[in-house]
Amino acid sequence: MTSRDLHLSETDIRNPAGQFWTVRADTADRRAWLAEASVCPLLKQYQISHLGVVRTPAPFEIVRSNLRGSYFLACFGGRGRVLIDGRWQPCGAGAAFLLQPRTRHAFHAEQDHHWEFCWVRYQEQAGQQPIASVNSPILAQFDVEPLRLAVMGLHHESSHTSIPATLDHWVQLIQRYVGGFIKSRRVDPRIWDLWEKVSADLTHAWTSAQLAREVHLSEKQLERVCRRELGRTPRQHLIWLRMQRAAELLTTQGGKIESIASQVGYQNPFVFSATFKRCMGWPPSEYPGRKKQSSST
Repeated sequence: MTSRDLHLSETDIRNPAGQFWTVRADTADRRAWLAEASVCPLLKQYQISHLGVVRTPAPFEIVRSNLRGSYFLACFGGRGRVLIDGRWQPCGAGAAFLLQPRTRHAFHAEQDHHWEFCWVRYQEQAGQQPIASVNSPILAQFDVEPLRLAVMGLHHESSHTSIPATLDHWVQLIQRYVGGFIKSRRVDPRIWDLWEKVSADLTHAWTSAQLAREVHLSEKQLERVCRRELGRTPRQHLIWLRMQRAAELLTTQGGKIESIASQVGYQNPFVFSATFKRCMGWPPSEYPGRKKQSSST
């Protein structure tokens, strides 16, 4: 891992030669890059803050330190990279990513390359179920063209006639395509049940062999299925579940790092802290929203 990966900070670099077609739910967000975006209040019905289509050369780099909503990105041309679980993953045509709330989101066009993608940014409110859950797919292949056309259709309509029935048609299509990405990957109930069981007992010292036995598969078969379903290996997903639970405990209970580590299956708090920082973007002691207590470290 490079120093670039370890010291990501809030960044917004957009090449002026890039093309951006953006639609937002309202005008509350005053950031300059949204100033020219068209407005469609119907997006709020689906917890969508903004969405759009981008065609841009490098440099293009976005880092959000603690995004409070889910983020969907689907590439239809060129090449970029997305930060997933603290590691950079390539993102080319036909690849889609679904990023969870409360994690560091980062992506950029690779040097000397252009990048073309659609995005949908959700803004979940307190008490609402996030679009991306811990068992949602992170990386998978996706037919981007229908979504791209729907986003462009919504942009055109919201920029011109803004007929409510037509706007509603485009918004429903967009949500259906993103929802299809999530639901279409949950094709093996054995895998879903496995991770539900693991989530209920994260203190257990799960091994790859034991995980495989739970679903009556070989370790190699389980790895293939998990990569297909979730975009992660079984070990990577186990770590992710533990880090998500740790983040939840940090924000709701606070307390000593050693205690949080043991509650998610880590006996060594230093290993836990290093893993948490890699996956979440922050050391546990500095995690945004961490509940402060006099006994905390």
